[in-house]
Amino acid sequence: MRLKLLIIFSLLTTLVGCAGTPDQSGGAFPVAAPGSEALLDPRTASPLSPTNNEVIFRAFSLIGTPYRYGGSSPDTGFDCSGLINYVYREAAGVSLPRTTAGLNALKDKAPDKALVPGDLVLFAMSGRRVDHAGIYVGEGRFLHAPSSGGKVRVDELHASYWQSTFMGARRVLR
Repeated sequence: MRLKLLIIFSLLTTLVGCAGTPDQSGGAFPVAAPGSEALLDPRTASPLSPTNNEVIFRAFSLIGTPYRYGGSSPDTGFDCSGLINYVYREAAGVSLPRTTAGLNALKDKAPDKALVPGDLVLFAMSGRRVDHAGIYVGEGRFLHAPSSGGKVRVDELHASYWQSTFMGARRVLR
């Protein structure tokens, strides 16, 4: 199973990497230098912990799963907090709140300019209240279950929409 996830992750990072060019404008989110390893901890420049890697691999394996309001499994689909709850429970054995309000209430804030793959990113898409969340996967990208009719996908944090709705980040794994 681990080998299968590693192969899926390798293929997906190749495809995602080809989907666009990283923003080099000095936005609020760090972008890995060309040729650098994708899963390095920017705090130490060393490889991420095995738990962080498991979270990222598991999250990438769910790309394409349909959005479903209240959904919390790959069989039925996911909403944003259901996806996060499922990934952390399955990959890290960590139980997280099932709502965006609960995720926002987590105490360990992650510094916006030093996000680590596995950090949670929070957004207020319809006002000031956090109502959307995703998992930071590195290189200025995050994985999320976007909305009705959508599918789990990776988006760029540098995109103007995500920059304008970004409300902060939470660090679940140390």
